[in-house]
Amino acid sequence: MTTVQDLMDQDRSLLLVDDDKPFLTRLERAMAKRGFDVRTADCVAAGLAAVKSDPPAFAVVDMRLGDGNGLDVVEALKSVREDARVVVLTGYGNIATAVLAVKLGAVDYLAKPVDGDDVFKALIAEGDDKPDPPDNPMSADRVRWEHIQRVYELCDRNVSETARRLNMHRRTLQRILAKRAPR
Repeated sequence: MTTVQDLMDQDRSLLLVDDDKPFLTRLERAMAKRGFDVRTADCVAAGLAAVKSDPPAFAVVDMRLGDGNGLDVVEALKSVREDARVVVLTGYGNIATAVLAVKLGAVDYLAKPVDGDDVFKALIAEGDDKPDPPDNPMSADRVRWEHIQRVYELCDRNVSETARRLNMHRRTLQRILAKRAPR
């Protein structure tokens, strides 16, 4: 069985797939500093093309991309390279998608915002090693805000429908949506 260290010694290719350009650039620099040979893609189509042309040993894939679901990239990579280590990132995390990501072969599932250290630790964690808790976890207010934003997006930015699904008054929801995200 190939260990993570063996894989790192043999092949340090890393594919980053995310449609947030500033985040993608920062993560690309952070992973290159850690010795990875980094390639980037900003959509599902580009990610699938990169997997098809030269399947990487490691990948970090955002769940929600402009042209589809990042899990399609995870599935394609694992079908051509079983030993690839994939970490899925998302700003809209929920248990069902985390379970699906792991079933498709992801080694970890991280909620945004995330930094290079967290991604690196997740990529190189051995077997049953549990990563350390994050140094700067989201506050309860931020988690609540992220959940409201996710439901709002799933309701196609319809305030009335979002308020109904969240069981809150429409005006209360409008006030929350008008504010900046908590830290």
